[in-house]
Amino acid sequence: CAVIEYLHWLEKNIKENTKLNEVEAADQLEQFRSTLPDFVGLSFDTISAYGPNGAIIHYKPDSSNCAVISTDNLYLCDSGGQYKTGTTDITRTVHFGKPSAHMIKTNTLVLEGHCQLARAKFPEKLQPNKLDVLARTPLWKLGLDYEHGTSHGVGAYLNVHEYPPSMTRRISSEDSPPLLPGMILSNEPGYYEEGNFGIRIENLLLVKECEELSGKKKFLEFETISLVPFQRDLIDLDLLSDEARQWVDSYHEDA
Repeated sequence: CAVIEYLHWLEKNIKENTKLNEVEAADQLEQFRSTLPDFVGLSFDTISAYGPNGAIIHYKPDSSNCAVISTDNLYLCDSGGQYKTGTTDITRTVHFGKPSAHMIKTNTLVLEGHCQLARAKFPEKLQPNKLDVLARTPLWKLGLDYEHGTSHGVGAYLNVHEYPPSMTRRISSEDSPPLLPGMILSNEPGYYEEGNFGIRIENLLLVKECEELSGKKKFLEFETISLVPFQRDLIDLDLLSDEARQWVDSYHEDA
């Protein structure tokens, strides 16, 4: 996987004190992607954001004034590729030094919300906005939130932001087309502190029938189809629910 190779390469270089800025890092990620079969190009400009830049949700680094990646703050990378076999979009947030307790706590809350949405089972024809609360509740419990949608549709060698489906407060549940088997959408809760750092965890989900629940009413569930490990140093296991911890363990086995 290009993202796994990239994060390994980046961590190694940063810890060896190699000076790399956000643009140079993003260019290297594109190079890793370009070696994969059926790669055509990026699905969007890579959001390579260090420290305070990570709090800018749609940040685009500029080589003339971008930040140098170091070991003192969080690094957020939101990226994707266009392949003849499909379109990808994934975000990971990492720290190459010693993250603060506050960073670990907020990252764990975001991960908990990510897990709760990934594990959801729901009746067919449900509007996606009705699941939004699952991703936000861990943050809401501490009076925290994020100001972007939790999910957007993704095409197959098409648009990386494709409607439907969409999980955003800008569209009412009544106006939102329902989730259907075969749809692909993102799962991307986050947390942002202006001038400090940003956190986002994003995978892609496939909607499919839930064979486990086979009563009179048809139920659906998600299959997570992005496989890149989460950074363990940013997870407080004591803050994760038992269900989320089991999901993360299973996810890491798959990854």
